[in-house]
Amino acid sequence: MKRVAALCLVLLAAGPLHAAATGSAELVDRIDPFIGTGGHGHTFPGPALPFGMVQLGPDTRLTGWDGCSGYHFSDTVVYGFSHTHLSGTGVSDYGDVLLMPVVGEPSLESGEPDRHGPGYASPFDKATEKAAAGYYAVRLSDGGIGVELTATPRTGLHRYVFPTGAPAHVIVDLEHRDRLLDADLRVVDDRTVEGLRRSSAWARDQVVHFRARFSRPFTATRIEAGDPAHPDRSAKAVLSFGDEGGELLVQVGISAVDADGARRNLEAEWAGFDFERTRERARDAWRRELAPFEVEGADAEQTTVLATALYHSFLAPNLFSDADGRYRGLDLAVHQAEGATSTPSSPCGTPTARPTPCSRWSSGSAPATSCAPCWPSTSRAAGCRCGSSPPTRPTA
Repeated sequence: MKRVAALCLVLLAAGPLHAAATGSAELVDRIDPFIGTGGHGHTFPGPALPFGMVQLGPDTRLTGWDGCSGYHFSDTVVYGFSHTHLSGTGVSDYGDVLLMPVVGEPSLESGEPDRHGPGYASPFDKATEKAAAGYYAVRLSDGGIGVELTATPRTGLHRYVFPTGAPAHVIVDLEHRDRLLDADLRVVDDRTVEGLRRSSAWARDQVVHFRARFSRPFTATRIEAGDPAHPDRSAKAVLSFGDEGGELLVQVGISAVDADGARRNLEAEWAGFDFERTRERARDAWRRELAPFEVEGADAEQTTVLATALYHSFLAPNLFSDADGRYRGLDLAVHQAEGATSTPSSPCGTPTARPTPCSRWSSGSAPATSCAPCWPSTSRAAGCRCGSSPPTRPTA
């Protein structure tokens, strides 16, 4: 039996790790997603499952090297909550499909420092921020809106609590952060919207389709192009929900393939707006991921550091194939997977202390996963993003 102590991070960086199974309910509760979100850590505190496609979280920083993850602990203004984030990289990207709950007269301007006039961004009290494995919460100062987030592998689940008597709205912004190449927002019915975002940042041509289903019908919608230079796009929307206040939930599925992929991912992982059950399942996924590890000879603080380092190590590579096995290849065409149930995606060319797609550890009870390698040509073709469009499938 191998026991994992604080220095096991060296082993994680070196390659595959084998550890004995142990009860880890306490270890999963030691995870602190705020570790690494300050200084130059470039991590984010939002919820995700191990290697999940969706990595949901708050967006507090739009530019700069310390905004690579879209969040920095020193910030006190949040622009919204998007469904993809990088963790620990030295280059920024993602921030796809941003949602932001607001009250009063809505604005489709973000409120960025270099723009004039009001925006939908809100200050928040740092004391209201909470984060755990598979969970994030904060209270917005504007309107006193409560926000909670959790996730499934391919979807994000939001729970907002609005005050009574103030018109409630949700902003959908596909123009957020990266350079927008194309966008499309469509109303499916009075509870559902879907759309497409093509953007360029670290990945030069990234495609994300989404489908969002709300727990209450919206009473009005407003969709705009966003950038006046591209009036043919529909990149921003205001969805209005009346002034009765109370809870509003929305579950968002994403796909790199097409609108049907986002819809099927949402259907396959539909939570029935049961936030607490989804949150508990997310926590349990992390408990299982950490189950092979047993800590010995560490105090509480050291255990927290170790548990969180393991947590960060298992955020990537990300699941990239849809529930039906389809994925977008390096040629930007759609391919059908065979064999294993997931295709990995992860940044490449960036030194990290986490396993690469080809060195995921395995316990004695589970075989190691064989993943698509990151070739130099992949780096050149995909803007230094390995697996943004993987050419081969992993095998179990």
